Amino acid sequence: MAEIEAVRAAAYRVPTDRPEGDGTFAWDATVLVTAEVDAGGPTGIGWTYAPAAAASFITETLADVVTGADVMDVPAVWTAMVRQVRNAGRPGIAGYAISAVDVALWDLKARLLETPLVRLFGAARAEVPVYGSGGFTTYDDDTTRAQLRHWAHEQGIPRVKIKIGESRGTAAERDLHRVALAREVIGGDAELYVDANGAYTAKQAVRLARRMEEHDVRWFEEPVSSDDLAGLRLVREHAAADVAAGEYGCDLTYFARMCQAGAVDCLQADATRCGGYTGWLAAATVAAAYHLDVSAHCAPNLHLPAAAAAPNLRHVEWFHDHVRIEAGLFEGAADPTGGTARPSTDGPGHGMTLKTTADSHRVA
Repeated sequence: MAEIEAVRAAAYRVPTDRPEGDGTFAWDATVLVTAEVDAGGPTGIGWTYAPAAAASFITETLADVVTGADVMDVPAVWTAMVRQVRNAGRPGIAGYAISAVDVALWDLKARLLETPLVRLFGAARAEVPVYGSGGFTTYDDDTTRAQLRHWAHEQGIPRVKIKIGESRGTAAERDLHRVALAREVIGGDAELYVDANGAYTAKQAVRLARRMEEHDVRWFEEPVSSDDLAGLRLVREHAAADVAAGEYGCDLTYFARMCQAGAVDCLQADATRCGGYTGWLAAATVAAAYHLDVSAHCAPNLHLPAAAAAPNLRHVEWFHDHVRIEAGLFEGAADPTGGTARPSTDGPGHGMTLKTTADSHRVA
């Protein structure tokens, strides 16, 4: 038995390199919350992108049911955490906190077994396809051009995504201008994706999808609110682009309903929200049961070991904001040059360790 000896959490606030926004939200900083778990010498680390309150939730609500458990029995610990948050509500901060601890537990187990985490899961592929993601609505044309050029022509990533749906869908002509700009910059061979973050109405999204066909848009993410399953299905039935959603899911019921509704061509799931690696791999299985691919939303370096283990993976989102944070706060960040990234096999665990310099961003 490898008994869990201690659970710690911290929060780090990292300002954006320039103002960022999408169709329904804008921000100037991102908070990363870490969970660290000790057993038998090694320490496992996990993280989520959530309000700093998730750090105190880990230490005040989850630590008691995690401490003393056997780290080799991660599913049992995960189940205990889910039961512990019944009255707090699983979606939101509680779910994000569980996710961070679950990732730390799997990392710790792999470290104790002295094996790379991707080997513990069992790999379905050696390399994971990625797509460059950013293109915020707050960017001017020159900034958008530079970012797209970096992904498509400097890093050789053949899939890129920009944000549309500016001002809750009230600036559609600028959205279309930016789609045309993106296609011009990346050329005809790269895949072009767009993400409206739920900004449009269903009929509006259908009309815009048809106008975007001339630019060969392949992926239309959250054309309407992810809670509007009927609207997603309507867009899916009338758009040439694949419709994707699911990033806000915190449990399997959410993902099952989305799949049952025929709402998406590709299910998105975020391990920092849906219950860590345990929840993400389960969501991938739900998608597979409906003959759908799964795509990992954001937190690219965290997702790599699980993404490599999912037979029905489409790709991982190489999200500008999180790429910058993970490379700045952690050692071991992956290189997406050529359009794929490899999970770490050089040492035990997921291969990411927190830098000592991260403390300069610590807020809790």
